[in-house]
Amino acid sequence: MTRGLSVKIKNTSGLELPRHETEFSAGVDLRAKLEEPKVLKPMERALVGTGLFIELPEGHEAQVRPRSGLAYKQGITVLNSPGTIDADYRGEIKVLLINLGDEDVKIDHGDRIAQMVVAQYQRLEFIETSQLSETVRGTGGYGSTGKG
Repeated sequence: MTRGLSVKIKNTSGLELPRHETEFSAGVDLRAKLEEPKVLKPMERALVGTGLFIELPEGHEAQVRPRSGLAYKQGITVLNSPGTIDADYRGEIKVLLINLGDEDVKIDHGDRIAQMVVAQYQRLEFIETSQLSETVRGTGGYGSTGKG
C-alpha cells in the first residue's frame, strides 16, 4: 500500500484519530465532540465540533461531506456540502448538520457525523476577455442535455 499525504493534526476530542476505513476509501469519518448529547429536530441546524485541528499542505483543501448512511437512514446531512477547509485555516473542524428527516435524531459524543476528503487544487488566474470559444453545448445549462 502506498503512503498517503502527510497532514499534521491536533486532537482534543478524546477520540481516536480519523482513518480510512477500507483500503480504497477516499474519505475519513469525522466524529462529534460533545459534552452532552444533541437532539436535532426536523429542519433544525447545529454546528457540531470535532475537536480536530489540521494543517494542510499548500495546494490542498479538505472537503466536509455528508455520510451516505446517516443521510439515507436518518435524514442528517451537511448543510453547506461540501464545506471547504482551506490550507491556512487552523481552527477547529466543525460540521454544519441539518435534520431533513421527519423525526428527532440524537447525536452522541463520538458518533460519526460526516466524512472528510482532502483534494489538491490549483490557484486560478482569470484573464478577462470579451469572447469565449464556441462549443457544441454552447450556453445550454440546467436540463439542456435531456431528462434528469
